[in-house]
Amino acid sequence: MTQTVYLDSNATAPLRLEAEAAVLRALQAGGNPSSVHAKGRAARRTVEDARDHIRVLVNAPKDARVIFTSGGTEASALALIGCGREKVFAPRTEHPSVLNAREGLVTIRVDASGLIDPFELDEMFAGGGDDVVVSVMLANNETGVLQQVEGIARIAHRYDALVHTDAVQAAGKIDVDFQALGVDYLSLSAHKLGGPQGVGALIAVADAPLKALQPGGGQEGGLRGGTENVPGIAGFGAAAAAAKSGLDNDMRRIRLFRDQLEHTIATIAPDAQVIAAMADRLPNTSLIVMPGVASDTQVMAFDLAGICISAGSACKSGKTKTSGVLSAMGVRADAAKCAVRVSLGHQNSVSDIERFVSVWKDLYLKSGAKQSAA
Repeated sequence: MTQTVYLDSNATAPLRLEAEAAVLRALQAGGNPSSVHAKGRAARRTVEDARDHIRVLVNAPKDARVIFTSGGTEASALALIGCGREKVFAPRTEHPSVLNAREGLVTIRVDASGLIDPFELDEMFAGGGDDVVVSVMLANNETGVLQQVEGIARIAHRYDALVHTDAVQAAGKIDVDFQALGVDYLSLSAHKLGGPQGVGALIAVADAPLKALQPGGGQEGGLRGGTENVPGIAGFGAAAAAAKSGLDNDMRRIRLFRDQLEHTIATIAPDAQVIAAMADRLPNTSLIVMPGVASDTQVMAFDLAGICISAGSACKSGKTKTSGVLSAMGVRADAAKCAVRVSLGHQNSVSDIERFVSVWKDLYLKSGAKQSAA
């Protein structure tokens, strides 16, 4: 039987062996990290070790708060609601977890690559910014486009605004430097970098305002009540450490695979399009338009061929609505409806790329898209 080729790592990355082992150890060890006996103290060490690994992953200072949550969605909500600011400035290209986090969203326009115009952002602060939190994702989950978060943070801080970045898709794929970015809050999710699902973290600078959404029993410094998910946190920490140690080699190799894939498709089909091809992107992500072939049709055809890809964000699975990200970027509706996302991971090999290109070529030629485009 032909082995499945997984090219949907932006939806969820395959579980790293290091993370799997850490989860099993924590499950077997047991213990409540709030207990003072030996079992509880061991569980607390597991949690704090993971917290340290996550700090190292994103170069957060020792006094930064790392608050464990149920995932990236909760982490972003904690920042955007818990900061206490009245307004949120965010582009329409943000993840739904940000766009739907709360009321008071003011839209920032983006260009054809999905990038914010810093001059327009500056003008949006005409009335001041001490009631504003700006939320800009570091790497877009659909296109892979990287925002200039450092520059955006400098502008926002000039007006006393707070800044949050959703780094869920960036961590483990590029070097994320919390201190260099200059943000107040940063969201992470374990399963996007090879950890288990159901665990994430919000990193906040020491003096950033933050109020718990779920006070409970006062865990996580009083900012996220409820007994910590020790196995999930252990797996998160192990995945963070593994991703950090292999980052340069993995991403150099993956970038070569992605560039090979895009170059070959351009040779096969000059009328195909890679969205935001000229922008600075994650090294693992391609959003590819096959003219005349609907995204859902492509996803099903690849699935039948044993290849896993997606039609944009996994958070929108089952919906036929055109991507809000592509609409905000001004991509024509007929092209947006024919776009699929290929997102590579540390597990992929050159043979995976060759299989994808072979199936893509067959589907393209059988569809008659080449003839109709001519």
